[in-house]
Amino acid sequence: MSSPIKFKIEKKLGGKLGRAGILSTPHGTIQTPAFVTVGTKATVKALSPEQVKDLGAEIVLANTYHLYLQPGDEIIKKNGGLGKFMNWSGPTMTDSGGFQVFSLGAAYGKELSKVTTITDPSLLLPERSDDMDMPKLATVGADGVSFKSHLDGSMHYFTAEKSIEIQHNIGADIIFAFDECTSPVESTRYQEEALFRTHQWAKRSLEYHKSKSQGVNQALFGIVQGGRSEELRKKSAKFLAELSTPDGGFDGFGIGGSFAKEDMSTAVMWVNSVLPEEKPRHLLGIGEPLDLFNGVENGVDLFDCVAPTRMARNGTLYTSDGRINILNAKYMGDISPIDADCGCYTCKNYTRSYLAHLFRAKEMFAGTLASIHNLYFIIHLVKKMRQAILDDNFTEFKEVFLKQYYKGG
Repeated sequence: MSSPIKFKIEKKLGGKLGRAGILSTPHGTIQTPAFVTVGTKATVKALSPEQVKDLGAEIVLANTYHLYLQPGDEIIKKNGGLGKFMNWSGPTMTDSGGFQVFSLGAAYGKELSKVTTITDPSLLLPERSDDMDMPKLATVGADGVSFKSHLDGSMHYFTAEKSIEIQHNIGADIIFAFDECTSPVESTRYQEEALFRTHQWAKRSLEYHKSKSQGVNQALFGIVQGGRSEELRKKSAKFLAELSTPDGGFDGFGIGGSFAKEDMSTAVMWVNSVLPEEKPRHLLGIGEPLDLFNGVENGVDLFDCVAPTRMARNGTLYTSDGRINILNAKYMGDISPIDADCGCYTCKNYTRSYLAHLFRAKEMFAGTLASIHNLYFIIHLVKKMRQAILDDNFTEFKEVFLKQYYKGG
């Protein structure tokens, strides 16, 4: 069975794992490395599909768990699939629902996020017992995960097969195997147990996907886990790279997990030094500029993150001199654009003063203009990284950008 996607490496980054490439999907091509815009519930919050396209987005990712609960994957299938449902003609992705194992389980009600800073080994969780640290809305078992809906409290059960079935109905170009996303503060023993489950679920996801592949024109990515352990990360990458059925293996790979800020780029390097070079790699849930640079340098082709639009709706905006909070009083009379070097619709037409007014007045248009800017900023930052690889000046571009962006930090 041939893959529904094709990946071609145009140029490699000298002395590093990074590369510039072209990823062809059934609904268009993506110039990589690229940032994937997140449209969790089949919509990019506050923006129309036309606005998303105009700001430079090439691909949109939606959330399997949320779409399963509302409106339901069967309804999306009836509408002709995700792209037609949301009027997006370009490439699409869906995650597996595995991240909700983390966000509704180990991370529920705690100060744990996709990237966690660990400066003290004592923060590591002790070995789990049956009665400690039990999740509130998600419970992991050997066969799958039981969820309590955050919408109405109803109970649901995801297995690897169920996740793939839902994603088949949603109909994105690229889908992901079901996995367990673990916290970096989990014990080594728990990481090993979770990795075993993830590998079993990956095998079942691949087998189910291939068995139902007739009429399904979707690429399936396996997800590498393993926490902070080099041994486990490399073991996972090797297992997934070698996993296959008579109809073939994974079409690409996701790098998952909730990372420790201190060693995230190292974990990515471990993984990408093992994964097959000819297949695309997606770093799940990462969007901070420094992490994007490190990811690209270490061989990541695709990134997704909710941060640009989430921060935008709260008034936090990217600039080439670092983030600003537009609600600060000093911006009320500032008639300059958000970023003088930005070419987005917002910066071409509106001032910081106007954005400050909209946010203070709680106008809905504030979120739209801020989201346009933040998405444009991050998408085009990654586009510039790609061009820098092609122009042989990636290292210089990285140093200049990061020095200016973090100079106040």
